[in-house]
Amino acid sequence: MPIIEITSLEHPGTELYATLTEAQLRNRLDPTKGIFIAESPKVINVALNAGYKPISLLCERKHITGDAADIITRCGNIPIYTGDRQMLATLTGYTLTRGVLCAMHRPPERSVEDVCHDARRIVVIDGVVDTTNIGAIFRSAAALGIDAVLLTPTSCDPLNRRSVRVSMGSVFLVPWTWLNEPVSSLNRHGFKTAAMALTDNSISIDDETLTSIPRLAIVMGTEGDGLSHDTISTADYVVRIPMSHNVDSLNVAAAAAVAFWQLRAK
Repeated sequence: MPIIEITSLEHPGTELYATLTEAQLRNRLDPTKGIFIAESPKVINVALNAGYKPISLLCERKHITGDAADIITRCGNIPIYTGDRQMLATLTGYTLTRGVLCAMHRPPERSVEDVCHDARRIVVIDGVVDTTNIGAIFRSAAALGIDAVLLTPTSCDPLNRRSVRVSMGSVFLVPWTWLNEPVSSLNRHGFKTAAMALTDNSISIDDETLTSIPRLAIVMGTEGDGLSHDTISTADYVVRIPMSHNVDSLNVAAAAAVAFWQLRAK
């Protein structure tokens, strides 16, 4: 594999890590050419195990024979850009976690029907824009038995660098895609929808009716305003998590973890 010592912040090939925005990496005009950045050896290995294809690596010089050695062997003949820690921090704008980044090809976008074909429990992430929350929701989904994730177009990209890192690579483990129709369209795929919201007609999350449903879509709303009135009004169930000490709500990532565990398929 070619190891390329970086001596300039304008070195050809490093623009993937330095100058391109997340939107440019995603390449909305031609999704077949989209790229994302995976950060840290553990996360990169999860992506490789899941079949994602690497383009190049950026790592501190000391990691070539250290933390990145196994990854370099697995990636084959791709460029390995390297330099000292300060140079790479200047290049990327942040200190590298564990000193290794990998640019990878984005996979082709899948259909809702394909992603949900054999699923019993899915989550719909509606309008969640915080990258940390997206990553945390995916990590809980992978750990707590969620079969697939759907995101509305107003949600953050799961392959955002920070989302990928916070998820510890869980975004590569759970099938996901974008939901470009109303949440109620999931009824056509055999799902009942459970909107997580505090309303007068909501039922408790421990209601036995919910766990007996064969196919359930758990709908999580945006951090600030929650789910829209239309989403709530068209849901098959509106579900609340009982609170103590006059706490009105949980962070969306925390609420998702509670919901995934309680509503898991029996």
